[in-house]
Amino acid sequence: KLLEQLAGQTGQVLNLARASQALHVGERTADNYLRLLEAVFLVHRLPAWGTTLGSRAASRPKIHVVDSGVAARLLRLTSEKLARRDPTALTELGHLLETFVVGELMKQASWLDGVAGIGHWRTRDGVEVDLVLERDDGGVIAFEVKASQRVDTRELTPLRKLRDAVGAAFIAGVALHLGERSYRSEDRLYVVPVDRLWSA
Repeated sequence: KLLEQLAGQTGQVLNLARASQALHVGERTADNYLRLLEAVFLVHRLPAWGTTLGSRAASRPKIHVVDSGVAARLLRLTSEKLARRDPTALTELGHLLETFVVGELMKQASWLDGVAGIGHWRTRDGVEVDLVLERDDGGVIAFEVKASQRVDTRELTPLRKLRDAVGAAFIAGVALHLGERSYRSEDRLYVVPVDRLWSA
């Protein structure tokens, strides 16, 4: 039951209080069960990154259900709902795509040397970058996931704000999307199809 509640929050800032209330258990009990789910690799808490950038940065982790297929099943997300363009189903698809892509990026990052930290960046006024990778030398690479065929330049605003916040340490910001085109949008910001994670 807790995993089902967490599937409803996948790709979002963890709200353990809401999950524990839905299950009619104490928050401490829910946290203990959450730790067990992490221990068997069913969920992953992605820590907040960049809290030293200023008081506006949020510090709560995001939750990701490791197997996005299991999460989709728990959410009862079906191709029929997506074909109807049901708004709730499309929102859930966006969260599931983010969870899937973040998982794939973290696998690839685990093969790299010199990674100092990985997390998500979110300000208290809601500006959010899905995944931030910081290198030992302080360099920052950021990723946003978009469940759309095209990426509007306005959707790059979170990456721009992070680029402005870290300055010269910002190496690149990548918006991963469901379209087919890769291109450089502007200074150090790129738009890339999700499938390029596996293809040259």
